[in-house]
Amino acid sequence: MTRLPAYRRGPGAALEAIVQTDELADHLVGSVLGALDVLNIAVGAHFGLYEVLHRRACTPSEAAAASGMAPRYAREWLEQQCVAGLVDVDDASLPADERSYRVSDEHAAVLADRESLAYLTPFAQLVAAAGAQLPRLLEAYASGGGVPWDAYGPAMREAQADANRPLFLRLLGSQWLPSLPEVHAALSAGGRVADLGCGDGWASIGVGLAYPAAQVDGYDIDAASVEAATAHAAAHGLAGRVRFHLADAAAAEAGSYDLVLAMECVHDLADPVAVLASARRLVTEGGSVVVMDERVPDEFTGPGDPIEQMMYGISMLVCLPDSLSHAPSVATGTVMRAPVLRGYAREAGFADVEVLPIEHDVFRFYRLVA
Repeated sequence: MTRLPAYRRGPGAALEAIVQTDELADHLVGSVLGALDVLNIAVGAHFGLYEVLHRRACTPSEAAAASGMAPRYAREWLEQQCVAGLVDVDDASLPADERSYRVSDEHAAVLADRESLAYLTPFAQLVAAAGAQLPRLLEAYASGGGVPWDAYGPAMREAQADANRPLFLRLLGSQWLPSLPEVHAALSAGGRVADLGCGDGWASIGVGLAYPAAQVDGYDIDAASVEAATAHAAAHGLAGRVRFHLADAAAAEAGSYDLVLAMECVHDLADPVAVLASARRLVTEGGSVVVMDERVPDEFTGPGDPIEQMMYGISMLVCLPDSLSHAPSVATGTVMRAPVLRGYAREAGFADVEVLPIEHDVFRFYRLVA
């Protein structure tokens, strides 16, 4: 049936249409303000301004000298951040160049503390790095091609790594793996771990720090990631016991590992079935293959919660274009629902997929059953 315009359907329908229009307009205004905050947070992070302002209150000229930002831009950035409620000003009535600004301890946990579980600045850097590739993304959307991971540059790689770093250093070895008794026992006794798609190495390092007897091998095909991971491991005193390889894990010896990890990488893979088949080949009899990926609903239902909204946004800007930069590609995208992973696992030779009882707002954990 043809839907009549609101003004033809009576005053109630017209009022409802106006309300819906106003609600959407308000939503988009909030989104624009949020986008502007995100980009300016990325600017502040690039110049290290949050760390500077957390250490001590600074005038614009002091912040400029400490960060390397030009003074006039430093003043504008400080005022923008203050108006947005992100940094505090000591006395707003002073002349512009004499005002002092600071980051509170509470805000530093979100903006500056790389070890904090509340640290969210990397997501701002991720969005900024993706936005810089918009011309290439538009070409990919039209052609059906992709934008490879390395095209996004070091800012994207570092943002992805920093977003997961607190989780892997603070929760992986202290809560998540200890909740799996057989895994905990094997690693405590000096078991071997393969970290597939290791990125900058923080999951491998988290395992190595938590289990001093364990041996960890991280595998990745991105040279910059492997180089960064190797440096991070050395900085944490793990060189030699936590090692990183610029290689496909398929080249490793079969039956070598008590635990195979795939931490937030399966949805990015052009051929996840082949990688999961490698994981099945690598794990020892009685060992475990554990996958961490996004916590999204099992089915598409239309309007979704904030986590699903965020994952679709990241998928369009990063994960799906990266996957489609390889051919052939299954083009999973960031929103990998549990039934999709279960299908990949069964194709790879696993009998089933078990959802593990590990609670997290953003991630879900699976054990692939041989």
